[in-house]
Amino acid sequence: MNPPLKVRPPHLKSRWLCAVLALSLFSLQSTTALAQTASAVKVPEAMVTRNIPALSAELKADVEQYRHVRSAAFVDWYPPLAGQTHSPGILMTTRFANTYQLHRITRPGGRREQLTFFEEPVTSGSFSPTQRDWFLFGKDIGGSENYQLFLLNARTGKSQMISDGQSRHGGAMWSPDGQQFVFNSTRRNQKDNDIYLSELSSPSQARRVFTGEGYWTTIDWSTDGRELLIYRYLSAQSSEIHRLNLATGEVIPVFPDKNRNVSFGNAVFAKDGQGVYYTSDERGDFKQLYYQAFDQSAPVALTPHIHWDIGEMVRSHDGKTLAFVSNEDGIAQLRLLDTRTRQISKLTDLPIGQISRLAFSPDDTQLALTLATARAPGEVYTLRLQQPLQLQRWTYSEVGGLDTDGFADAQLIHYPSFDGRKIPAFYYHPPHLKGQKVPVVIQIHGGPEGQYRPGFSSRMQYWLNELGIAVIAPNVRGSSGYGKEYISLDNGYLREDSVKDIGALLDWIETQPQLDKDRVAVYGGSYGGYMVLASLIHYGKRLRAGVDSVGISNFVTFLNNTKAYRRDLRRVEYGDERDPKMRAFLEKISPTTQAAKIQSPLLVVQGLNDPRVPASEAEQIAKAVAAQGTPVWFLMAKDEGHGFSKKENSDYLEYVIAEFWKTHLLPPVKP
Repeated sequence: MNPPLKVRPPHLKSRWLCAVLALSLFSLQSTTALAQTASAVKVPEAMVTRNIPALSAELKADVEQYRHVRSAAFVDWYPPLAGQTHSPGILMTTRFANTYQLHRITRPGGRREQLTFFEEPVTSGSFSPTQRDWFLFGKDIGGSENYQLFLLNARTGKSQMISDGQSRHGGAMWSPDGQQFVFNSTRRNQKDNDIYLSELSSPSQARRVFTGEGYWTTIDWSTDGRELLIYRYLSAQSSEIHRLNLATGEVIPVFPDKNRNVSFGNAVFAKDGQGVYYTSDERGDFKQLYYQAFDQSAPVALTPHIHWDIGEMVRSHDGKTLAFVSNEDGIAQLRLLDTRTRQISKLTDLPIGQISRLAFSPDDTQLALTLATARAPGEVYTLRLQQPLQLQRWTYSEVGGLDTDGFADAQLIHYPSFDGRKIPAFYYHPPHLKGQKVPVVIQIHGGPEGQYRPGFSSRMQYWLNELGIAVIAPNVRGSSGYGKEYISLDNGYLREDSVKDIGALLDWIETQPQLDKDRVAVYGGSYGGYMVLASLIHYGKRLRAGVDSVGISNFVTFLNNTKAYRRDLRRVEYGDERDPKMRAFLEKISPTTQAAKIQSPLLVVQGLNDPRVPASEAEQIAKAVAAQGTPVWFLMAKDEGHGFSKKENSDYLEYVIAEFWKTHLLPPVKP
């Protein structure tokens, strides 16, 4: 039996002496050797720190149990043995050491056998459907996202890099006969993504089969092996789907009459190759599921009764069933579609949470999925598709000995904003402090076209259960999941309207008797990091502190320095800095321009190799804010990119954030 969850009042766990000493160390100089010596927490070798105080053994012990929580995710089914149709097991990813790696498991609850042993994480890939020993996967170095392709022999455990080692690669997909694979790559000019094809017999000798401008990727291969479905992403509100004839090179728009204000999601060929199943917002505010025959007859709407986005979708090998997930106010719902009768069944007995990585077994008798809830980390399940339907759990990840029954669950709320709109948010209150007034962290997602959806977070559960902090995660205007009108409400000159939604949330917090309006902080990553900085600028007197992780601090420098393959895509969202009027606006609203207004303590977190938000964004805001005399803690990992993926680094980050909250958020306001 797991030991009961520790519950201790936050004021008994705060290290007041450490906090007082920390307040005097706010110059932008590297952490001294004396501070590192005094610390019971070793600073990782790849970490650059400034003004971060020594972290105690007590703090580490507090956080560490939550850092031993693992999760698992489905990757692929093992191909059947010769002459059989039943899969002998699954491939999944989990972390035993410093990074997530591939593991084999042959039965539900069985032993996890590790197959890859790299310093960098491996979290996805696919088997050849016929050459059962060969597995394709991608891997980068140091969070650079410059993914290279590798072939792994699952029998010998040996792998080889088959890409050029320099360009960015993705979208790897096997042909139905398992003898070829395709992928997208920037190798032509390091900016545009073209489509390449390789033979398994000579995997490093790729030939370009499609030359594109912008971001193109593969999404499906016809069952006869003759055509690909290829996808062009233009913006969160605009995309295209085409058919590529591999023999002739002909490119045929699947929807020739569609304009660029249509956003397509997933798409798969029908089994007979005569049409395509796809998701699109062409007829309304949300992405519905459609079938389009290639004879150009009118598309058939298959989910007009579901007034939410249809997300992930997968077709069975025999073509008789589609499995898809709807995103209903942030909650995932799994459904099955009979492609012959077009009848849809909703699976209501699944735990409420997030569902991803759907895949039918080779014999179509089971559907694999990854399921995570607010109170339990991601695990691999299979759904037996014969009646009665039966959900079976394959993985049992360790949770550090914690009693997850004591973890907080999410409550969906809607609060009014400045223009009368209701903003959706997920609210977590410390279960052991029901009825008590507690401090609050507002957690803001990135994107900006992202969406906070309640899955598992050991970080959040630590804040709730050990620090006694409530967490509210709003989906401000511009978030995905609420229709194409809502996602456009922060574009271009409307950028700061999303910041006003945070001000409205502060108003809502003031009305809640269980929340301490005088102890509120903001936390966010990527675009959410910009939102943290902007919130501190506009509402600094109402915010005690902020954590900016890999955030944008100046839109002009960000657009100039982000990687070339994504620059034009970001201009569609934020505005084109080459236009003088837009450039002036972007400069005006950028946090570096208004750094003097940030008076609340700030923690800046960054990966040196970040290709999305360059490390210079973190450096410039940290220096600008510190120059005003505001306390700034700074943390940069030299072997990470857009977020921390290595356990040693992410552990240290959690220790630092915990100390930051103890120092700047938890202490009561002085009279």
